[in-house]
Amino acid sequence: MTAATGTANESARAIAWRRRRAGIARTWHEFATQKAALAGLFLLALTVLLALALPLISDPSGLDVTRVTGTPLSPPDSQFWLGTDIDGRSVLLMTLWGTRISLLVGFCATVLSVFIGTLIGITAAHFGGWVSAILLRFTDFFLVLPSLVLAIALSAVLPRGIWTIVLAIGVTAWPSTARLVRAQTLTIESRPYIERARALGGGHLHVITKHVLPGVAPLVLANTTLVVGNAVIADATLSFLGVGDPTAISWGGMLETALNNGAVTRGAWWNLLPPGIAIVAVVLMFTLVGRGLETVLNPRLKGRHS
Repeated sequence: MTAATGTANESARAIAWRRRRAGIARTWHEFATQKAALAGLFLLALTVLLALALPLISDPSGLDVTRVTGTPLSPPDSQFWLGTDIDGRSVLLMTLWGTRISLLVGFCATVLSVFIGTLIGITAAHFGGWVSAILLRFTDFFLVLPSLVLAIALSAVLPRGIWTIVLAIGVTAWPSTARLVRAQTLTIESRPYIERARALGGGHLHVITKHVLPGVAPLVLANTTLVVGNAVIADATLSFLGVGDPTAISWGGMLETALNNGAVTRGAWWNLLPPGIAIVAVVLMFTLVGRGLETVLNPRLKGRHS
């Protein structure tokens, strides 16, 4: 009896995994038909690989102001392709190394934000009643607060550093995810198989982990790629306003330094355009991928893309 039960369970798991693999393959096929999203994914993968490989292909000693060899605010030439900043450092080198900080902050802040939003959204929809009322009022409170002002306040109060920026962005960017997850959870829990699971003795943990989470995961994934882009912009904004990590090279910090040292009035456009274009390019990549995933994974949008 035990052996038969074990075989049946293994068979059920095998069938479930085959279905998941087939679903993933089908999703990838639909995603691959969208040229813009595919191009965004390819460029994003190259950017991430470049950020990871930078310590192997580049020397960070050029970022040290005590070891620079360039002339301050020198225009682009054969030695410094994107010119130098006020301290004589290579703008190209700073822009490349700024990729690491911007992506690190963007990904980490997004993970924190999506975790909080998913937890609150599922809890509010699953339990309902006074739990839902309290969590929804809590979410509305954060929705009406200016997230940038709150992030600046947190960054100013806490010790300055990368992880403070991550915390400031993560705890202010979750309400939209919570709303999305709550709506999707309510849709899933209204389906007949949830009632059957409860009738067979499935508890809260079983229903949430076995049925709700797999159902909301696709939309959470699509939303995550969009949140990363917003987090990158928030990081650049906070660094530009002077509340970022002063010891880290980031795109927002480069823009702040250029503004404070008169790069605009001196016509040193090479101090402004590279970090600004980098921010726009990375956010555009995440947006293209996010929109593509949303079109494929969101049931309301399926079939609308060409």
